[in-house]
Amino acid sequence: MSGFWISFKMKISLSWLNDYLKTALSAPVLAEKMTDLGLECTYETTKLSFTNVILGNIVSCEPHPDSDHLSICEVDTGDNENSNIVCGAPNVKAGIKVPVAKVGATLDNGSLKIKKAKLRGISSQGMICSGKELELSDDHNGILIIESNEPLGTPIEDVLDIKQDTIFELDLTPNRGDCF
Repeated sequence: MSGFWISFKMKISLSWLNDYLKTALSAPVLAEKMTDLGLECTYETTKLSFTNVILGNIVSCEPHPDSDHLSICEVDTGDNENSNIVCGAPNVKAGIKVPVAKVGATLDNGSLKIKKAKLRGISSQGMICSGKELELSDDHNGILIIESNEPLGTPIEDVLDIKQDTIFELDLTPNRGDCF
């Protein structure tokens, strides 16, 4: 009978690692050093999947005259002019802060560029985003509602404190119980 190894995968982020061990080593060097210690290590650097998404406030929200599920929202994004955005989310309402992808913003790693559009005859100058559209969560049941005191127009990655990080994946085998 031949033997086999069972391995376990463990993921750690560089930011978490820096909470316990301050290091200035680059991700490739750290991965190489962990592999040299007998911990097979790979890594991936995370990045934002969107550009130019900012904090906005829904000033007013009215039902779309030609739809039973769309709303016409007047959105303040901190510049001098409010934008009309047509939104289909069930939880959209006046008085909430939301992530707004204005015309020119990109989502889905650049594959979706936000353009001025007409939805059932009403002009829409952007998109109010859900957590899933920003790839921050799997929730696509409605838009992301944000509690924040940040000024309108602040980049959403600053409002939500989203940082680029490196994730290391360690392949741990049973003969390395000291690593568990």
